[in-house]
Amino acid sequence: MDHTLVIVESPTKAKTIRRFLPPNYEVLASMGHVRDLPKGAAEIPASVKKEKWSRIGVNTTEDFEPLYIVPKEKKKVVKDLKNALKDATQLLLATDEDREGESISWHLMQILKPKIPTKRMVFHEITKKAINKALDETREIDMELVQAQETRRILDRLFGYELSPLLWKKVAPRLSAGRVQSVSVRLLVNKERERRAFKKASYWGLKATLLKDNISFESKLFSLNAQKISNGSDFDEKTGNLKKGNKSLILNEDRAKSLLKTLSKEKWKVLRVEKKPTIRKPVPPFTTSTLQQEANRKLRLSARETMRCAQGLYEKGFITYMRTDSVHLSEQAIRAARECVNSKYGKEYLSSSARQFNSNARNAQEAHEAIRPAGEVFKTPNDTDLSGRDLSLYELIWKRTVASQMAEAKLTMINAEIEVGEGLFKSSGKSIDFAGFFRAYVEGSDDPSASLEQQEVILPDLTQGSVLEVDSKEATYHETKSPARYTEAALVKVLEKEGIGRPSTYASIIGTIVDRGYANISSNSLSPTFTAFAVTALLEEHFPDLVDTTFTAKMESSLDEISSGNLEWLPYLETFYKGKNGLEVKVQKTEGDIDGKAYRQVDFDDLPCVVRIGSNGPWLEGVKIDESGNEIQAKGNLPMDITPGDLDKKKVDQILSGPSDLGTDPKTGEQVFLRFGPYGPYVQLGNTEEDKAKPRRASLPKELKTDDLTLLEALELLSLPKLLGEHPEGGIVEADRGRFGPYIKWIKNEDESENRSLKKEDDVFKVDLKRALEILAMPKLGRGGQEVIKDFGKPKELKDKIQILNGRYGLYIKCGKTNVSLPKDTDLEKFTLDNALVLLEEKMKDKNSSVFKKNKVISKKTLKNKKSKK
Repeated sequence: MDHTLVIVESPTKAKTIRRFLPPNYEVLASMGHVRDLPKGAAEIPASVKKEKWSRIGVNTTEDFEPLYIVPKEKKKVVKDLKNALKDATQLLLATDEDREGESISWHLMQILKPKIPTKRMVFHEITKKAINKALDETREIDMELVQAQETRRILDRLFGYELSPLLWKKVAPRLSAGRVQSVSVRLLVNKERERRAFKKASYWGLKATLLKDNISFESKLFSLNAQKISNGSDFDEKTGNLKKGNKSLILNEDRAKSLLKTLSKEKWKVLRVEKKPTIRKPVPPFTTSTLQQEANRKLRLSARETMRCAQGLYEKGFITYMRTDSVHLSEQAIRAARECVNSKYGKEYLSSSARQFNSNARNAQEAHEAIRPAGEVFKTPNDTDLSGRDLSLYELIWKRTVASQMAEAKLTMINAEIEVGEGLFKSSGKSIDFAGFFRAYVEGSDDPSASLEQQEVILPDLTQGSVLEVDSKEATYHETKSPARYTEAALVKVLEKEGIGRPSTYASIIGTIVDRGYANISSNSLSPTFTAFAVTALLEEHFPDLVDTTFTAKMESSLDEISSGNLEWLPYLETFYKGKNGLEVKVQKTEGDIDGKAYRQVDFDDLPCVVRIGSNGPWLEGVKIDESGNEIQAKGNLPMDITPGDLDKKKVDQILSGPSDLGTDPKTGEQVFLRFGPYGPYVQLGNTEEDKAKPRRASLPKELKTDDLTLLEALELLSLPKLLGEHPEGGIVEADRGRFGPYIKWIKNEDESENRSLKKEDDVFKVDLKRALEILAMPKLGRGGQEVIKDFGKPKELKDKIQILNGRYGLYIKCGKTNVSLPKDTDLEKFTLDNALVLLEEKMKDKNSSVFKKNKVISKKTLKNKKSKK
């Protein structure tokens, strides 16, 4: 009997595709790439270890031949695939139809060396119709795609392995450089430089609330004696002055308040009303890039989380392939979307004809469709069994796809000019005459202050010459704002616009930037670190092309030309690496000229200090005034959460001046100091230099500012932990502050305790025993505020405890940093620790790792016993 072996990348994809294949088809997963370039010296074969090029993993002396190895964690996967191939009469390689997927299939061919008929099977959605069509339309491996992926991989390896060691020697250990990564870091640094160079400007304005027909609306002063009043856009960010040639009038406080009194005596009369009909058209369906941007704006998902979630939705058959530059929709998709509009919103909300879109992105590849719900009929979000972020992302994709086939929204924009003596006020309104696609979807904005399109701004029926009643009026103070930092969405947008990298790689690039310590994520914004400043300065000085957006975009275009067969890959690599100004030559010539000390510090023109980059992080060096009034050299720890954009003269003075004496503790007679450490500001009782015992310390909560800290507040912090009393069931109860905020601690005995976070309304300094017992009686919560449903404690073979938590996206198992979602129908009463261990091990296998290796080695026999109990 015929037996067909189908190989895909992941177990989830294998499980879904198996539903649509005949019984004699076996589906196995390769778990991603089965071989790659060596990651370290331990993986380099002994036969080539003495070769100079072996550390790179690419034979730069012989046509850039890559040194491929099967990693240790993939050897069992390869063995299982080879065993399965022995019984097969046909092999179908069903990896994704992109560069990576094509490359995985080619590597499988090289390793398995099948002697049976072998074909590529490709599809963009996992539905019965798509799978059957793919079975009928198999093809050969596309070697141009394989070559493009291999060239890209070699290029990135040469870039990283030549420049990263240079950064280790000249700046700090464990740093990395990357073709797209380093350009992205420079974008963040340049934005922070703009923020530091920004000069704040202030101005005043007038605002009034007016009434007509019992409808109130806002109006702002626009001009005085026909001279425009200045607003934020009129000022130069670098000088804080009006832009060159700008003739607008800057109001100060006195002038604004004087004008307010003068206008109180005048009539407020409508001078002119303009109504302008307009339409809004729906945006195209999602590409990889726009999905990452919108999920970040609306769902606060990182690019990495978005791609992980979208990958799961694709592999489970809910959406089409999620790595695409195309905004094109198939006829099947358009029919499905239009049917959704007709059934859910009505015929009047349907666009008059099918709407198709074209991509404007640089280097766009139109091979695939846009990201959309899978199938001939789109499942509504409520008709799926999805939950949590999976449901939210699917709903986002469903709404955007359906909205693309809806009618335009019709609006009327209203602008009114109101005359008040010598002043002219303006009011703007907007009415939605027909919601159209607004009923389903409105695109988000990177500007948090921007209002959504569908929000109406109601103005009363204003006519020329009518007199208005004044409800209130006030003089308003304004300051210009520095340029906003990049959010993940904004960074992805600029990378795509500049043609840098591929959208499918943005998630891993941003993840690497954060993981390597080049940026922190705070309030959804990317803040570059001092290390990012140091590394960028070195690369700008000695390798300017490699961090230039235009140069990097040209590299990307060249790689695309290789994939289309319009450019030879080998001459391109020869020129890039060995040419007159090639990377190898440039690094060799430049390394000796680079003064590492100069790049292990960051200088700021407006600050009396330098920031030194050390192996343990950055620290501050400058001068301070001693007790005699003399300037002396001083050093100080830089708190980890301070970024270059946050460092100002006041913070520098605080850090360099050393401990600030806040006063004397009346109970102990010891001095209380404010100090700065690597984890931020803290208060300390007693002087470390004088006391042998470790002094009592307490970190400052974020809401307490160092400038305004009082002795009383410091003593309150130092009073923690606060004993509240005895627990009725034994042990004592305390109130304290920790890394995750204030909490109650029940110390049962020397080895056992239980914590609960305090609620927002509770004050850690005022909470009493009665309230503490109430909080302890509530369901136990995890670190992120999730309810702990079941706590298995710490098994002997692990260092982290295993819990079942009820989180934002449903029930899941948690062990250290590893989480595993539980199916909705899980019977928790019967769910045991052994069940949890098996699921955790399976999850970590998907990540080519092991929860047991991360914690403590567990024997194969132990694991086998646990699996047999499942």
